[in-house]
Amino acid sequence: MGFRSWVGARFVTADAVYGTILYSALIAVVSGDDDTALSVLFYSLLSLVIFWAAHVYAGMVANHGVKDGKEIGLRAAFRLAIGHSSGMLWAAILPSVALVLGAFHLLSYDVSVDVALWIAVVVLGVLGFVAFTQRRSRIVIRILGAIGTALFGLVMILLNTAVH
Repeated sequence: MGFRSWVGARFVTADAVYGTILYSALIAVVSGDDDTALSVLFYSLLSLVIFWAAHVYAGMVANHGVKDGKEIGLRAAFRLAIGHSSGMLWAAILPSVALVLGAFHLLSYDVSVDVALWIAVVVLGVLGFVAFTQRRSRIVIRILGAIGTALFGLVMILLNTAVH
């Protein structure tokens, strides 16, 4: 598998988009309760891992059994679910960098949280751009797709924060 295929298989997925939105919403919600970047990082990552584990379990249950005439055992269903949902965890890497910088006091608490959230929005824009690039859309459509994906993610982050 080439580098582009490897990146596409892990980052340009529905789970990566969902994970990015979820993780940034978790950061936004947790940051309202805690006063250190380290605690925001810890509780956001812990919550994301819990959601990811539930996602893996759901995928395992859904994949187990007979699909298209082929029997899928628990181990194979587990591997499929892990592979399918890995984008949720990959999505946390870039926003976490800002929180780590805040934990080491290289950024202030407020700046580290804000930067983590804006990184997530930019990542969503890049995911949208890449998705439209893979469809061989014209550059205008790619740019509009990137803006739309980023804005939708921003709205989801804001709505999730408002609900919590």
